[in-house]
Amino acid sequence: MRKFFLVTALIASITFVANPAIAEEDANKSSMKLIKTIDGPIAPKSVRASNDGIVSAHNMMYKHSVTIYDSKTFELLRTIPDSVSLKDFGFSKSSSIFRGAPVEGSFSPDGKYLYVSNYSMYGPGYKKEGSDTCSPSSGFDRSFVYRINRSNYQIDAIYPVGSVPKVVEVTPNNKYVLAANWCSYTVSVISVAEQKVVKTVKIGKYPRGIAISKDSSKAYVAEMGGNRIHVINLEDFSTSYIPIGSNPRAIVLSPDNSKMYVTMNLSGRVASWDLIENKAGKSVRTGNKARSLALSADGSELFVVNYSSNTLSKIQTSEMKVLETIKVCPEPIGVTYDNATKNTWIACYRGQIKIYSNN
Repeated sequence: MRKFFLVTALIASITFVANPAIAEEDANKSSMKLIKTIDGPIAPKSVRASNDGIVSAHNMMYKHSVTIYDSKTFELLRTIPDSVSLKDFGFSKSSSIFRGAPVEGSFSPDGKYLYVSNYSMYGPGYKKEGSDTCSPSSGFDRSFVYRINRSNYQIDAIYPVGSVPKVVEVTPNNKYVLAANWCSYTVSVISVAEQKVVKTVKIGKYPRGIAISKDSSKAYVAEMGGNRIHVINLEDFSTSYIPIGSNPRAIVLSPDNSKMYVTMNLSGRVASWDLIENKAGKSVRTGNKARSLALSADGSELFVVNYSSNTLSKIQTSEMKVLETIKVCPEPIGVTYDNATKNTWIACYRGQIKIYSNN
């Protein structure tokens, strides 16, 4: 499995809050209860709730698939192969079938589509698979973002982006799809109307997490190989920076867009940033290698997976306080919160999905 280790000094630019240890004997008091374990031919790098009835899992090159589940019954609804004919979409002369490697997904605001990034492509002409340690000079193959039509769960459009695209997000106004290209050090901006990449924005080393303001005016991009959040003005594509601290990975915004929450992978913390006052807020340690995070519908709670601690932490956002931490599975890597059921879904990289209630 691909694991990311950055050898860089930790630069603390945030206020620290003690991490309350969760005693083993308190496990039975947890408000988060395991209600379902999904097994099968999966290796989920991420999970994503549509908030209208389904959850998708993105199974990398290990299983070459996207799996779709009913968010209430947990039933497997569809397994979508990542295989496409590039020739059918005008991107190859070869009639061969090419395979991808689904990393992350994002649903369009109108609910019609699921966009999925592919770590690498496999087929004739693709000879240099991506890696987690890279630079634009590495010469790794460029890849694609797929669009899956939810009316039939078929891939109906593909978009060439950079090398090793990871996080993909759709703007709330359905104007753009953004993809963070890990090895190209860029973000690709796809126009939904024009059905093509219309802008490539330079970021720094290892761009990953993306969050977009609810008015679709700004995109926040984590530079995981540095210590900044890049703020892209989606009107003119100019950029500014937020000095969040070393090794930021994933980002979410509060419902009113007044706060930003960021996982700091090396320090195992979650940092907050006041977007109104433009200053650092509190931070809290959750575990070793804090990776993905998800926010409850009302913005009161954050759910964070700690990759090397094998845990899930629940944070009270008002105080940036860990309410509880529970063991979930080996190498939890992705997390999503389903608004309708108030359940939290965990992607376990070794081949499971765990679902927890929060009641």
